[in-house]
Parts: sequence; C-alpha cells; structure tokens
Amino acid sequence: MKKTIAIDMDGVLADFETQLIIWYEKHYGVKVTRESFIGLPESEALPHKGVVRDFVTTSGFFRTLPVIEGAIDAVKKLMVHFEVYVVSAAMEFPLSLPEKYEWLQEHFPFITWRNIIFCGDKSIVNTDYMIDDHPKNLDHFKGKTIMFSAGHNANFSHHQRVNNWDEVLAFFETVAED
Repeated sequence: MKKTIAIDMDGVLADFETQLIIWYEKHYGVKVTRESFIGLPESEALPHKGVVRDFVTTSGFFRTLPVIEGAIDAVKKLMVHFEVYVVSAAMEFPLSLPEKYEWLQEHFPFITWRNIIFCGDKSIVNTDYMIDDHPKNLDHFKGKTIMFSAGHNANFSHHQRVNNWDEVLAFFETVAED
C-alpha cells in the first residue's frame, strides 16, 4: 500500500503570487515585486486593499495561473512511489471550481478525477503527508506537514519548510527509502 500525499494547488502547484503581480500590473499599471509579499498575507501585499478579493472572484483568474517551476515533473516522480491527491479549498470562490479543474486537466492530465479533492476545510484530509503554503491548513493536519515557501509564510517556522520542488523531491527520496 502506497503512502499518500495531499498537495495544495494555489502557491504549491500554481503560482498564485506571480498571478497577482501580473494582474495587478495589468489592472493598475504598477509593477510590484515578490518582495512585497514577504511576511504579509496576500490580501495586504498589494498597494490597493481589497484587490486580491476582486481578482480571485473574476472569471479567468484561476484558469490562467502559471505553473510553479518543476511541479509537473516532480508530481510525476512522486506518483511512482506515492498515491498523490491534489487538494484545494476551492469552495470559498465558486468561480474557481471549474477553472481549477480545467487548469489541472491542462497541466496535470495524469492526475485522475479520483485524486482531485475540492473542499472548504482541509482539516478533513487524512493523508500521510500534506504539502501546503498556508500554515492554517497544516496546523491541524494529523500527518506529516511540509510547508511550501511563499512570501506570506516567511515568518512561520513550525512546519518543515521546502523552498521549491527539488527540495520536495529530496525530502520524499529519504521517506521512500524507509
């Protein structure tokens, strides 16, 4: 029986911060950098308050997220030794449901519908491992937590941190050998 991994979408597979930067420049004509996100919730990182909520409730935002570098190949490699599930707390933004599903079909077509979980609260997830960028999703998880680095989680250190997909693979190589 393979061990199981839950992988978050936004901020782990899909580059949420880059999308915010792109959309902000497109709508406001102002270029912001990734550094503006360090230590702040995404909702406070951009100069115009409330704009993040506006973006995530706009059609096309989730469908056009860039893929985080290395994610596709890394997930394929993980699937050799683990049962992988994509888990996204998508219920807060109903427009995101079909867009996230279409995005997964385009970029991760090798993940079947049986391994995609859209939920409202990730505390229901019962896998062996969870990779997420939000500490709130990891804090109540019963398995092993892995925090994928993002600007908004820079000040948190109570979960094992990985900075990129190479580090994720390195972590799971040691686990697969056990």
